[in-house]
Amino acid sequence: MAKNALLEIRRNLESHVGQKILLRANGGRRKTIERTGVLEETYHSVFIVKLDEEQNAFKRVSYSYADILTESVEITVCADNGELKIEYIRG
Repeated sequence: MAKNALLEIRRNLESHVGQKILLRANGGRRKTIERTGVLEETYHSVFIVKLDEEQNAFKRVSYSYADILTESVEITVCADNGELKIEYIRG
């Protein structure tokens, strides 16, 4: 069952490659990290986000699909006009 959920998350993310996203990740000790960037690539077990350079020290981050399934990472797809399109990618 979890394998199907991971595959569904991957397919959902593949349809948004190249789009701007808002990423919320669990930073530990009750911290939530919010970053914006572009969903750059999806691979078999991870996806890569190219971060906005002016906001972040790192250029790219990667997360696994299991991070979304366990709700450690939450993704919101941004609309073309810059407004947030409420579309959470979850398992």
